[in-house]
Amino acid sequence: MCRRPGEPPLITGWLPYLGQILNFQKDPLAFIKSLQKQHGDIFTILLGGKYITFILDPFQFQLVIKNHKQLSFKMFGNKVSHDAFSIKRLLTNQELDHELHVCYQYLQGKSLDVLCETMAQTINHIFESKLSSSRYWDTVQMLPFCTTVIFEVTFTSLYGKLLVADRKKFISELRDDLIKFDEKFAYLASGIPIEFLGNAKSMQKKIINRFTQENLAKMQGWSKVIQMRQDTLEKYYEPDDLEIGAHHFALLWASVANTIPTMFWAMYYLLRHPEAMAAVRDEIDHLLQSTGQKKGSGFLINFTREQLDSLVYLESIVLEALRLSSFSATFRFVEEDFALPVESGKCLLRKGDLVVIFPPALHNDPELFEAPEEFRYDRFVENGKKKTTFFKRGRKLNHYIVPFGLGSSKCPGRYFAVSQVKQLLVVLVTCLDLEIIDAKPVKQSNGRLLLGISYPRSDVFFKYKVKSWS
Repeated sequence: MCRRPGEPPLITGWLPYLGQILNFQKDPLAFIKSLQKQHGDIFTILLGGKYITFILDPFQFQLVIKNHKQLSFKMFGNKVSHDAFSIKRLLTNQELDHELHVCYQYLQGKSLDVLCETMAQTINHIFESKLSSSRYWDTVQMLPFCTTVIFEVTFTSLYGKLLVADRKKFISELRDDLIKFDEKFAYLASGIPIEFLGNAKSMQKKIINRFTQENLAKMQGWSKVIQMRQDTLEKYYEPDDLEIGAHHFALLWASVANTIPTMFWAMYYLLRHPEAMAAVRDEIDHLLQSTGQKKGSGFLINFTREQLDSLVYLESIVLEALRLSSFSATFRFVEEDFALPVESGKCLLRKGDLVVIFPPALHNDPELFEAPEEFRYDRFVENGKKKTTFFKRGRKLNHYIVPFGLGSSKCPGRYFAVSQVKQLLVVLVTCLDLEIIDAKPVKQSNGRLLLGISYPRSDVFFKYKVKSWS
């Protein structure tokens, strides 16, 4: 492709269509950092038939976000909804798209506080039924443990009680199908037709059928966000339209797909670093005392969201886990030929290309984070408070950790997800004795590429038992 004056350097590789996809898949961060050294903070790569311009300078992020007419997320997001979840109407109906996004207000503020209270009760129920009768060590793999707990807590908090004969079977089958489908998600999001991906189409259909009108009626005690979304969908669809189920499928996938690996990494690092565990247990003990709660009185620890957020070491551990594991990128579709006014002049972008903000390069910048490859539990704590001030080139950064996207594509459920991980960790470290068994370090899988939190490449065993209070 002939480059025009003002366009970023183009790296195509020798493979037609595929371009640099194999080099990128091998080690995405190392590959992008090597190109950054050669070409600077802005360059274009051919990846799987798509020309993607990477913006790596954090001071340029806001330029990408604010030029939403020329650089649009809707085109990209709605195409992914169509290709992955079989949601067709969003491609042509902007009013439906807008109304569904309005519903996300119920994942913030007072509605989120109510959701967190429900979540705490659900966590209490799960752990009481699983553990209250046993005082002996149980050894399990960490990823299935996190997957099972996160899925049940999320589903029950959002959709309420399930009035079916075998509730556990329904939830476990839905969970397993969703996890298998998630293995195909990166391919679907990249535009590969679902028909080319083995049983992905039949899995997609099976999950959508879990949310038929008949099955939705068996889910009672919906959260506000689910109820408002359902009311909106019923304005645009007939009650038995399967696309309603596709919307529920997409929301449930979005609610667990990245929370599961976030929980895994936070728990893994916490158990691998005794100094982190000691700091968290100490601040939880102080909060329990200040709120008049006693340890050993069951699994229900009643912290408000505000109280959870006051646990600065717990927050730092979750943020550090996200910093090390997040490969989420912020995508924008170039709607028209456009000159992005960067500090060095103007960067010409071509209509039909994609622009990507790639936070892993920021998260692993040694100018911001000393020894960025290391886990440091107190990296986001300063003088006993949450650290929010980071500098690059002597300038304060507005965006120093970006695991949830930016602008219109920022994850609307980020507060819900982080609160969920925090609540679970509080219960685990307060009510259980925990011990990691495998000493080997766990590496990240590159399977999610630009689309979320990395899953582990291998698993680890840990053991747990209910604390005995004397």
